[in-house]
Amino acid sequence: MLASFAVAQQTDHQSDAGLQYLKYLPQNYESDGDRGFPLLLFLHGGGEVGENIELVKKHGPPKLIEQGKDFPCIIISPQNPENKLWDDGALKQILDEIIATHRVDMQRIYLTGLSRGGFGAWRTAIQYPDLFAAVVPICGGGTPSYASRLKDVPVWAFHGARDRVIPLSKSVEMVEALQRAGGKVKLTVYPEAGHDSWTETYNNPEVYDWLLSQKKENLPK
Repeated sequence: MLASFAVAQQTDHQSDAGLQYLKYLPQNYESDGDRGFPLLLFLHGGGEVGENIELVKKHGPPKLIEQGKDFPCIIISPQNPENKLWDDGALKQILDEIIATHRVDMQRIYLTGLSRGGFGAWRTAIQYPDLFAAVVPICGGGTPSYASRLKDVPVWAFHGARDRVIPLSKSVEMVEALQRAGGKVKLTVYPEAGHDSWTETYNNPEVYDWLLSQKKENLPK
């Protein structure tokens, strides 16, 4: 569950790969002994690219944190520096850095993204299926022929039925491909929503409850 705290904050950092990112630590991170914390990687959309890290706070978890929401997990929100696709290798490098320097529960690493970040979430999860315990791609899409790589990773996708920027079919084809592969996948379609299917999704506590309930049982050695 989410709770409101006026002191919730996120700090600006830069990875060895050159990506700026926002880092949020739970309120009890410093005081709660040696236990590991879940880690959520959030990928923004095309409207937030550039060199102004403040743009990343426009939507999703970074926006909620700025509004005072407290999350029970570490949240990393990188910024795509140019108007191009997300670099999944650079994202993996950020995660490796965070894992090496923070108390991360390796069984509970999650990935979400919206629009261009939704495409990035599908692609990055497909590239590193052994890393993520669950994925929430919003109004994104991917390459259906590779969807089977996620058959053991729970996925909850979201899309607006009236999206004219990225058609609903992009999510549907990924979900159906994953279903054919025997994957653990579900799709929520907002009948009246256009491209912005992320505000309702990220404002829904059930999404975080679902994410945080997923756990990677068999970690790679």
